[in-house]
Amino acid sequence: MRSATLLTPARTSRPGQERPGATTRAAERAYIRVLVVLDTAVLAVAILVGYLARFGDEEPSGSQIPYVVVAPVLLLVWLVSLKAMRCYDDQVLGYGADEYRRVSAASLRLAGGIAIAGYIADVGVSRGFLAISFAVGTLGLEVARFAARKRLHRARDHGAGWSRKVLVVGDTAHVLELVHTLRREPYAGYQVVGACIPDALLAPVPQRLGDVPVVGSFRGIPEAATAIGADTVAVTASGELTATRLRRLGWQLEGTGVDLVVAPALTDVAGPRIHTRPVAGLPLIHVEAPEFRGARKLVKGFVDRSLSLIALLLLSPVLAFIALAIKLDSRGPVLFRQTRVGQGGEEFGVFKFRTMVVNADALLAELAARNETDGLMFKMRDDPRVTRMGRMLRKWSLDELPQLANVLFGHMSLVGPRPPLPSEVARYDGDVARRLLVKPGMTGLWQVSGRSDLSWEDGIRLDLYYVENWSLAADLTILWKTFGAVVNSRGAY
Repeated sequence: MRSATLLTPARTSRPGQERPGATTRAAERAYIRVLVVLDTAVLAVAILVGYLARFGDEEPSGSQIPYVVVAPVLLLVWLVSLKAMRCYDDQVLGYGADEYRRVSAASLRLAGGIAIAGYIADVGVSRGFLAISFAVGTLGLEVARFAARKRLHRARDHGAGWSRKVLVVGDTAHVLELVHTLRREPYAGYQVVGACIPDALLAPVPQRLGDVPVVGSFRGIPEAATAIGADTVAVTASGELTATRLRRLGWQLEGTGVDLVVAPALTDVAGPRIHTRPVAGLPLIHVEAPEFRGARKLVKGFVDRSLSLIALLLLSPVLAFIALAIKLDSRGPVLFRQTRVGQGGEEFGVFKFRTMVVNADALLAELAARNETDGLMFKMRDDPRVTRMGRMLRKWSLDELPQLANVLFGHMSLVGPRPPLPSEVARYDGDVARRLLVKPGMTGLWQVSGRSDLSWEDGIRLDLYYVENWSLAADLTILWKTFGAVVNSRGAY
């Protein structure tokens, strides 16, 4: 869940007192400076690569402006474009796909603007130089942002000063829900340090909500934030927090260095679907409906089939080698075809390399009592049905490569929810059945978030989040993260 910032208080502090969150904000500013330096280096290399690839040792000709001037101007304008698209906004850095989306949009818009301006002014700068520079630069920026984000996540996991200290305000049930949500993804940078609950719920002795200390009531929220050193007050739902009291709380936090954020009751909705519309002074949150058809879906289908065809051609020697290894390792067919349920409840046969003995289904009943996961799936770390070659294939997810054929045939997508079995679908309730509104995927949020280590509830939550908030930018991010998940073998068994 992404909290929506209501206001940013004035950045002042009381005399002789360090402003709350000073350490965190200093770390954020340092991270932004690193990003600027990193982006500058990436763009400089991209422009140099574009020049050398286009001209090599030749002397450029036909340009009215020397490239010794074009190069630094292009670098400067590119950085300004990133700044204009708010690519250094601390609200998007380190979490979600919006950061990558903005970087790509800034580069593509600048490329389009330069192409139009160059055509109108007839400057004569090489189109090949610009095309190569923008292609290398855009890809380089995305890779650099990904590497920087991973370093930021490690810093938040290991050290204080990189996460905001949050005081959660609301009734008991909503406070516990928000605490659970924030702790589920600690790399987002929100560390809960205390809670304030309604006066009527306070006991004469100090309370705790789980392991979160209750440090006050709604009457003394600013004082409670100061006492525990919180730099963010996160307000969640409560009948006692009226619009008037919330507005006054914002006034009370002015000049204290404490940010006020509001966590709406609506969860698991991505930022691009949320728009705030001020009506009579009231910020109404407009939530766009999920998109299950249209031009973007057609583009997604075209990208899926094109990439799957290219991957099958490039990986054909690897597929042949794996098939031979399976045949030599154990008796049985190379491929395993299993019925799964796809978009709209339509059944199809999913292809996988065989990783179990030929009578694996018959042995399942004997192993049912040893299931190590909750929900409707069967998972077992040391499943005796898995062959020696199968363990290696599962560790590196190589057994799923034949599903590229399913993507090519249109049964699956490269990114999407996990393809369920008919027996699982038969027990779906109304909410879980929404997974069938889109094509299942070879990989997805479940794949990059732990795979078999996930609980049934978390797996369903991630699948439903993807169904509601899918985008091409998010798909590319998930595909990129999949390589890391496979290399690290997280949750693979």
